[in-house]
Amino acid sequence: QVQLVESGGGLVQAGGSLRLSCEVSGRTFGTDIMGWFRQAPGKEREFVAAISWGGGDTTYADSVKGRFTISRDNPKDTKNLQMNNLKPDDTAVYYCAVKGDSGSNYSESEYGYWGQGTQVTVSS
Repeated sequence: QVQLVESGGGLVQAGGSLRLSCEVSGRTFGTDIMGWFRQAPGKEREFVAAISWGGGDTTYADSVKGRFTISRDNPKDTKNLQMNNLKPDDTAVYYCAVKGDSGSNYSESEYGYWGQGTQVTVSS
């Protein structure tokens, strides 16, 4: 069974940095792309970034381009989200998720496996 465990959330001041990690176990067919999503209070969950399992292809939401970097750790099945120059608008619960290599990386409905989420709070 595929399991995703996130870590690294917390409280940081605006302009600061945090690094989120998502460790995946039990990988099977249909786990080729890892994505990060976030959900702020009262808002819908939104796409943040995605990476192919080999790390060669990355995708970012416009709101985080130039500030966030998604990467992989080898040999562990761990993907990281380095978040720099954080803003109060980045405050949300962040989720990692995995999907197969078909369908849109931006659409949460394409992702079949999800982590439990980790809280990121950015104070002004």
